[in-house]
Amino acid sequence: MKHIDCAPSTPGKFKIEKSPYNRLRLHSYLAKLTFWSLVFLGLIYLFFYRSPSSSPHTTSDPSRRSLRSSFYRDANFKKTVRASAKIRSRNGISVLVTGAAGFVGTHVSAALKRRGDGVVGLDNFNHYYDPSLKKARQALLERTGVYIVEGDINDASLLKKLFEIVPFTHVMHLAAQAGVRYAMENPSSYVHSNIAGLVSLLEVCKEANPQPSIVWASSSSVYGLNTKVPFSERDRTDQPASLYAATKKAGEEIAHTYNHIYGLSLTGLRFFTVYGPWGRPDMAYFFFTRDMLKGKSIPIFEGANHGTVARDFTYIDDIVKGCLAALDTAEKSTGSGGKKKGPAQLRVYNLGNTSPVPVSDLVSILERLLKVKAKRLVMKLPRNGDVQFTHANISLALRELGYKPTTDLQTGLKKFARWYLSYYGSGKKSAQ
Repeated sequence: MKHIDCAPSTPGKFKIEKSPYNRLRLHSYLAKLTFWSLVFLGLIYLFFYRSPSSSPHTTSDPSRRSLRSSFYRDANFKKTVRASAKIRSRNGISVLVTGAAGFVGTHVSAALKRRGDGVVGLDNFNHYYDPSLKKARQALLERTGVYIVEGDINDASLLKKLFEIVPFTHVMHLAAQAGVRYAMENPSSYVHSNIAGLVSLLEVCKEANPQPSIVWASSSSVYGLNTKVPFSERDRTDQPASLYAATKKAGEEIAHTYNHIYGLSLTGLRFFTVYGPWGRPDMAYFFFTRDMLKGKSIPIFEGANHGTVARDFTYIDDIVKGCLAALDTAEKSTGSGGKKKGPAQLRVYNLGNTSPVPVSDLVSILERLLKVKAKRLVMKLPRNGDVQFTHANISLALRELGYKPTTDLQTGLKKFARWYLSYYGSGKKSAQ
């Protein structure tokens, strides 16, 4: 309402070209126009100019693609997918989990299977971090009866085939190119996975009959340069600090579009710094542990004027509870065969822990758990997309999902350290 205060007290003497509000509105418009122009130019580049062989997410060998295509048509493949998707509880759901070999995807898939839901995974096992960790997660899920199809979310024919085999009631879309800093090295991978991949999935979902309800992973990164804390779903998200954040923000706008036009039920979840066993090696708590055990120095960033860098660390089990609650409360999509028949549900929730912890405190906890002294290398926070502070307001998720995190950082890191030492050993086995 601040712009109302800019109006003159004397009518007739207002010159619109000198209004600070109109200049601000023009600047805001130009910023948004620039942002969306870059997004769509990226899509055009990806679809029309980028050869499949140049992307790290696609299979460049034509003969291998042909073999996979014939494999997906095989009767045994269909039988395996149907067995994995079989619902074993009275009120169970059938869920396609993309990014199932990822950190969150593995835990969500296992939790769904434990309660009797049908689960089929999809993952491209890319090399953003050590694929052997993803394969180990895959083996873990296979022992619980979850089958992961190796494929890319941009492969529309594969997605259609999966929906032909199984009429999924829900999609848990967790596949994405993660990481803030890597965007400076490989920006096109973010457009490929987080924008084009989302569109590819939604295109198939809108044509499905029945249309599934979709829950997907956005990110707390969408809050970008927002300085108001704790972050609320009502806060502005038009100042991304990284390309990763920009692609996740674009995803939220794309979700709105498909909800509005095609009647897809869509729920976005803004995760806040998820950690725990089977985590991602590119996350600070993970590579801090690795390097501390090897006697290497670790970077401790600080903000301007020696300001504290803190994160709202959220334990994986709490995130899983939020994901399952979002699936359980998701209403049915209202379209059929690509045509909307009525208003559909559209939601966004923060899933955090509500207790930001300085990164230096995280290191102190790891020192006690690992019984090693960290070699701290204090340095200024680089301008690579990282933000100084994150803090989730979860009142909406609490009210509508019953989401209530229960794991503090000390407890969560203890469980992570126990898993890490069991999986890698005391620094003997390298964590890439």
